[in-house]
Amino acid sequence: MTRIFAVSVVLVFLTLCTAPEKKLPILGYRDVNMVEKNGETIADTIYHTIGDFRVHNQDGNVITNATFSDKIYVADFFFTTCPTICPVMTAQMLRVYDQYQTNDKVKLVSYTIDPKHDSVSVLKEYADKLEVSSNTWHFVRAGKDSIYNLAEKSYMVRAAEDQFAPGGFIHSGAFALVDPKRRIRGLYDGTRPEDVDRLIAEIRILLKEIEMTDE
Repeated sequence: MTRIFAVSVVLVFLTLCTAPEKKLPILGYRDVNMVEKNGETIADTIYHTIGDFRVHNQDGNVITNATFSDKIYVADFFFTTCPTICPVMTAQMLRVYDQYQTNDKVKLVSYTIDPKHDSVSVLKEYADKLEVSSNTWHFVRAGKDSIYNLAEKSYMVRAAEDQFAPGGFIHSGAFALVDPKRRIRGLYDGTRPEDVDRLIAEIRILLKEIEMTDE
């Protein structure tokens, strides 16, 4: 009986040790192309990815997809004069910043949806008040139409002008987690601390996945 119990314990231990690492889902639409490889026809999945963008951050530096080519990042949409959810979102993004500011593989990017008001200097002042480094957290601006299109088509969130909305704009409170291949690996409610707790934990999972891929 003792021997059977010992064998069972060993089997459970081996199962736990060999259990596959948790992987985050890949969100968005996907296409499947049939391609020929080594004489065989196989299915090649093409995932939804973040489109090309060119923006300027609070230091006036150009930020593009290439800025995050070997990194993961968390993105959101905001405006500095927002009277509703933005202050809550910023406070929650600060939690992410505090957790990962020393990890060069993790970056944050906040797109303003009010570029008319939010100039580079305004974004700089906003970032300085938060006492965050532009090496980790980019507050960025570009043309209004390109930002709104990027929000809807790439990040799958809402951002638009609305004269009836507080502050004159409506936008999603979502945080998007993006991997080095521009794929969205998670969407989180940036106004809910428990959802941001999940984001912080799942960044670690994604970092581990990237480390294993690089090996």
